[in-house]
Amino acid sequence: MKAAVFYGKHDIKVEEVPMPQVGERDVLIKVEACGICGTDVHIYEGDKGAAACTPPTILGHEFSGVVEAAGKLVTGIRAGERVSVDPNHYCGNCAYCRDGIAHFCEHMTGYGTTVNGGFAQYCSVDERQVYRLGKHTSFEQGAMTEPLACCLHGIDMCGVQPGSHVAVIGGGMIGLLMVQLSKLSGAASVVLLEPVEGKRDMGRRMGADLCINPIGTDVGKLLAEQGISRLDTVIECVGNVNTIRQAIDLAGKKSVVMMFGLTKPDDELKIRPFEIFEKEIELKSSYINPYTQKRALDLIDSGQVDVKSMICETAGLGELAGILSSPERRSKGKYVISPWI
Repeated sequence: MKAAVFYGKHDIKVEEVPMPQVGERDVLIKVEACGICGTDVHIYEGDKGAAACTPPTILGHEFSGVVEAAGKLVTGIRAGERVSVDPNHYCGNCAYCRDGIAHFCEHMTGYGTTVNGGFAQYCSVDERQVYRLGKHTSFEQGAMTEPLACCLHGIDMCGVQPGSHVAVIGGGMIGLLMVQLSKLSGAASVVLLEPVEGKRDMGRRMGADLCINPIGTDVGKLLAEQGISRLDTVIECVGNVNTIRQAIDLAGKKSVVMMFGLTKPDDELKIRPFEIFEKEIELKSSYINPYTQKRALDLIDSGQVDVKSMICETAGLGELAGILSSPERRSKGKYVISPWI
């Protein structure tokens, strides 16, 4: 089969590789769509993502497709069914799994990070990691289930309530998902801070009540002029220490700051503890997608969350390295890889 193999920093090659083996509890998936994620960019740049990646590995953890074959002990899924994949498989036996926080599993298998993933024509995964796509969900939408599932875990931790005032920093796909989830949670107002005009326009279509270009703008003053005297929640979706600092500055008293964007592993943030104390801010972060995959699928299939509008292009495996290496291309929106183009 054809696959894009990651060999190290800035080194991905599209090659013919052997078909994956299918264990007795595995299913073989013909991959139809696989999203390019910020974690893939981090790994491509030589940094650690959410999990350690040891080359050579086939990346790609946001994927959907059709079940081609099933191992002899598989009972819950059949060949021909359309599915998406939760890429994080927990062992169930370590202390974290037994304590109910399995997303910190000591022996986690990460499809597309620790083992081969979806930037290939076929991928073999444990049957417990596959979820049927709804009848209204395309393969491209199904590939977006994992990022939405991660956002659901983060929004759960934020505690957004009906009547809350929320600011989202960053209008990429994750930020736009957070805008939608905040509105679904009942936020009275959602403010999007994003310097790119096209992303602000998309934010308005996704439900943001106010979209601000933060460059050269006194955001706090502008919010006050709009009648927003206090932000209950600020969700940082950029992964930059400067925008995390901005989130802390904007947060109101007794507010939650969610540091959702993934920074580089060695980035450091200077914080004055007295400021956190004085405003009684809760600093939170969110790690992957524990038990939120089905909820994400249902939100997509019901039309409650729009993931389709954020997809700017479907490209072939041969374009993967170029997209990963180009911030300019990625700024246009979400890219999806089809290994059959």
